[in-house]
Amino acid sequence: MKIFEKNQNNAERILRFLMALFMIPSPLIIGTSFYSLILFTIGAILIFNAIIGTCMIYKIMGINTCNN
Repeated sequence: MKIFEKNQNNAERILRFLMALFMIPSPLIIGTSFYSLILFTIGAILIFNAIIGTCMIYKIMGINTCNN
């Protein structure tokens, strides 16, 4: 079992990427606060998931939305 085995379908990856595009620049838009740093962190995780195609939470729960 590979650690970065793809377990997300392409539609889900695109959705995660688009959500991340709105979340990552939040410290620049609303100022540096705890809330904006949380949004930035979640956005960074989502963009990593979208690029790699692997969600660790899915892997732990045994979910695979890929059409292999």
